[in-house]
Amino acid sequence: MLLEVLSASILGLALAWAAAHRLPHRLPDRVLVLPTGVAGALFGAFVTHTALGAGGLVPVLVGAAAVSAASLSLLLRPARRLRRRSATA
Repeated sequence: MLLEVLSASILGLALAWAAAHRLPHRLPDRVLVLPTGVAGALFGAFVTHTALGAGGLVPVLVGAAAVSAASLSLLLRPARRLRRRSATA
């Protein structure tokens, strides 16, 4: 159980760091992004472990990565909009 928690935390932190590094213009400050990734991974690991029981480390980490990525995607801001000109202008 402790290995699952540590692995999920490291996985969530790595996903959040990669997202913050790759998409800095579309995400808020790293102070919010990094804990969101870790919290999402821990919640995903908890839900997966509860649903599957002691099924192994790999399924728990897959669930942790999925929930972490989903929670990070909620922080994304829309890309810049193109200004459209009206037909009469």
